[in-house]
Amino acid sequence: MISILTAGVVGLVASILGTPLAIRWLVNRGYGQAIRDELSENHQTKRGTPTMGGAVIIVAAVLAYFVAHLVRPSPPTVSGLLVLFLIVGLGVVGFLDDWIKISKQRSLGLRSRAKMGGQIAVAVVFAILAINFPDEQNYTPASQALSVLRDTSWELPAAVFVLWALFLISGFSNAVNLTDGLDGLATGASVMVFGAYTLIGVWQLNQSCGVSPGPSCYEVRDPLDLAVVAAAMVGACFGFLWWNAAPAKIFMGDTGSLALGGGLAGLAITSRTELLLIVLGGLFVVITLSVMLQVGWFKISGGKRLFRMAPLQHHFELKGWGEVTIVIRFWIIAGMFVVLGLGLFYAEWVATA
Repeated sequence: MISILTAGVVGLVASILGTPLAIRWLVNRGYGQAIRDELSENHQTKRGTPTMGGAVIIVAAVLAYFVAHLVRPSPPTVSGLLVLFLIVGLGVVGFLDDWIKISKQRSLGLRSRAKMGGQIAVAVVFAILAINFPDEQNYTPASQALSVLRDTSWELPAAVFVLWALFLISGFSNAVNLTDGLDGLATGASVMVFGAYTLIGVWQLNQSCGVSPGPSCYEVRDPLDLAVVAAAMVGACFGFLWWNAAPAKIFMGDTGSLALGGGLAGLAITSRTELLLIVLGGLFVVITLSVMLQVGWFKISGGKRLFRMAPLQHHFELKGWGEVTIVIRFWIIAGMFVVLGLGLFYAEWVATA
């Protein structure tokens, strides 16, 4: 497990030390955040705070992953590299979006079609590659079977699997993007879910069919390396949170939010826990649903609103809740979802053991 510990520590240190350098570089070039006018006065005080900080998370996590493989000499696995590809690829899409926003000083970045096109391209390449490259046990990084807590007997055709993977990846990358609106909110919630996937990877390794054959064993290709990727993301997010906590010195921007959401979806797909992600990432799901309900009700009711503002965190802001209060309470909710998800994961193993 030295590789998991190494990935977490290196990700943490690289992020803590790298973020101030990124802040200085961005500030010296005047790359601040463009604030939308409809937000509260509290948000106006954030004008000029550098964004694109998600690049630090990505670089720190990638560095941590490869250092972990140097400390415990072993070649990177296809599963780990594919999840990193997803993180980096979506991070590039988000970076382009952020770059256009700050360079033109406007809240709109990439055109919606271009942004969605970039997400689709990265997700489709990931999905196609993930059902190839079988190992000696004929396990591929992802399975075409629909998975909840492990693979089910419902096998999807390759084309349908690609569409399903695209739905998960675009859904969660946009969900984290919607959650990223208050200092530290998305970062802290992501730490918890990536931490859960670190534990899941370790458990799947110890209970893999190659190590512990039986009715409850897991058929996952590279559980240890997936745990290393998850631990690297935990460390990188933790280090970034040091600077992103209120009052934030830097924002992750779309660079970070798209990458984090993609990373969560990638880990869910490769660890065969696709539908479990809906529980583990429950906070992201709730916030996304708040936007969908707001838009849907607005259209159905002819202009009425369910919430004062969506996403949900801004509704509570307009009700007078303090930013730190909202973030901490939402972190508690995120933690409850993670505990529930891990409980379901373990209970299913006990029931089949």
